[in-house]
Amino acid sequence: METIFSTDYQSILDKMNQIDPIKYGKTRNFVDGDVSYLSPYISRGVISTKQVLESVLQKGYQPQHIEQFIKELCWRDYFQRVGQVKNVSEDIRQEQHPVTNDELSTEIVNGNTSIEGIDIAIKNLYNKGYMHNHCRMYIASLACNIGKSYWFHPAKWMYYHLLDGDWASNACSWQWVAGANSNKKYFANQENINKFTNTCQSNTYLDLTYEELEQLETPMRLRHTQKLLLETKLPPSDAFVPDANLPTFIYNYYNLDPQWHKNEIGNRILLLDPAFFLAYPISEKCIQFMLAISQNIKSIKIFVGSFELLCQRYQLKTIYFKEQPLNQQYKGIEEPRDWITDKVVGYFPSFFSYWKKVEKQVFKKK
Repeated sequence: METIFSTDYQSILDKMNQIDPIKYGKTRNFVDGDVSYLSPYISRGVISTKQVLESVLQKGYQPQHIEQFIKELCWRDYFQRVGQVKNVSEDIRQEQHPVTNDELSTEIVNGNTSIEGIDIAIKNLYNKGYMHNHCRMYIASLACNIGKSYWFHPAKWMYYHLLDGDWASNACSWQWVAGANSNKKYFANQENINKFTNTCQSNTYLDLTYEELEQLETPMRLRHTQKLLLETKLPPSDAFVPDANLPTFIYNYYNLDPQWHKNEIGNRILLLDPAFFLAYPISEKCIQFMLAISQNIKSIKIFVGSFELLCQRYQLKTIYFKEQPLNQQYKGIEEPRDWITDKVVGYFPSFFSYWKKVEKQVFKKK
């Protein structure tokens, strides 16, 4: 697998410790900017936004000098908070409009939109499992606001391929672009795309003013759409019999934290529920990345099946798991995830309203 992401825990910590939040704030919008490449590890629960922020602050950076970096971490926490309260698989604030299809443009799928910055980003997504955040917005805008596709299926397509796929962040971001989770749709014209992807195209169907883009009929190139068959190929279960008298620590696609209860004796099980991956399918690259990351957890075993089946088969007694809205079927001792602040909870209709609360907590610490 071609990847820019190491999977051993020490390399992940080294990458975190190499962050320059000043350069990040100045260049993050450019595809060759000084971004952190930490998102796959945060999404898989290997490290947390709180851990990243504390690592940066320990190096002497003052919050007021790295506000943009902190805000980007908080965007991730914000979407997780939305996911705790709202069903992010449905329109959050209002219906997306107009919509002509619930599929995805074939030329977007093929990376053949004729917009160079976007096509390069799609090919990188397939090859590396990663896409710069600006390019994600460009593609969402092209699919939903130019191609008039309902956001849900395109969002699942992108999530399927992203090593940092996080359903709450992904779904909320697509809805934000499509106007289902924002007051105004997001559009990107050719000039904007050229600036941040280092391309120099002109006379494309996006080479228009923003006012013209808002009135644009779907170009012929994007009108053929398709429904993708997204399937997950799960690995087999390991051969093991857990000790029912020991505590059991449940890991999953969203919790692969090697430090979680690290010094306690217990069963460590990577639970892969086929029903979960039927609802939220991921690619073979994502499966392999997950399995490689899981090797940082000593003695972890793979179980393919439901939580209920696991408990019934082995009569497990004391079970620990981390809170995650997609883990509603789990029963046992639920432990919280790490947040930049655990004092700001609940639903906020905008990131700005959330940030104003979080800002007081972050800046109060220094």
